[in-house]
Amino acid sequence: MTQLLFIDWSFDPVLFSLGGVEIRYYGLMWVLTIFIGAKLFENFVKREGLPESVSESIFWYGTLGTILGARLGHCLFYDPAYYLSQPLTIITGFRDGGLASHGAAIGLLIGLWLFARRNHLRYIWGLDRIMIAVGIGGALVRLGNLFNSEIFGGPTTLPWGFRFLLSREWQQSCAPAACHPTQIYEALCYLATFIILAVMYYKYDVGRKRPGMLFGVGLIGVFLTRFIIEYVKLEQGGADTGLFLKMGQLLSIPFILLGVWMIVRATRRGEQPAEGLILSEPARPESKAEKMAARRAKRLNQEK
Repeated sequence: MTQLLFIDWSFDPVLFSLGGVEIRYYGLMWVLTIFIGAKLFENFVKREGLPESVSESIFWYGTLGTILGARLGHCLFYDPAYYLSQPLTIITGFRDGGLASHGAAIGLLIGLWLFARRNHLRYIWGLDRIMIAVGIGGALVRLGNLFNSEIFGGPTTLPWGFRFLLSREWQQSCAPAACHPTQIYEALCYLATFIILAVMYYKYDVGRKRPGMLFGVGLIGVFLTRFIIEYVKLEQGGADTGLFLKMGQLLSIPFILLGVWMIVRATRRGEQPAEGLILSEPARPESKAEKMAARRAKRLNQEK
């Protein structure tokens, strides 16, 4: 049966060129993700009466952890042979995309651990609140993938199927058929995750009453979405697992299980006091001069 309805997608991914350097919509989506995440944390910090330095700190730890983890994750999870043989492309290929959500999650977890130590907050404080930003950020990044005509699904006869006319992968794998616009599927699911988490945080104060609940719900919302949509998505790069599950699904399973465990743990522990999320400031170690002054004072007291 001939497909009569579909969408021809030939969107130019380049926003503008500056001095021979192309600025892409994909990059703009990442900038918006970082900006919105920073604004959300400014609001969280103000709402919970924490120092402004906390929001500034998480901006750097969270941003660097996410971007570095996403890039390294893509290179090492999906096509390690290519990138290890040409390591410079790990850096030079940034502008063409190639950022993995699983790698971003791992990088973010590491960045948040460093952030928590730096600001004397419990690790779970940052994990819970970052998931709210991850929801809206994931939706924006998937729109960036749509603008790049990348990371789409297999052939479909559904009326909303896309023919990605500028994509070499589409020409090799699907043409002339239309494909599932899995970027849109994921973006809508991530947006729904963001809305659910925002309601839990702002309306029911779950972030302070049940530490870990937001993190668990967010992990399931993001990675269960990824697991399910992988069934209609084309395999990325050279990642062939040789199993009945794709690489994206295998990488999603640990995050889904962690999400379930966090929800069960938060439910069993019941409501927690809000102040328990903030650690006391550790005692500042004495300097050498202070130690010498203390010893002199002790000797003087003994002589008296």
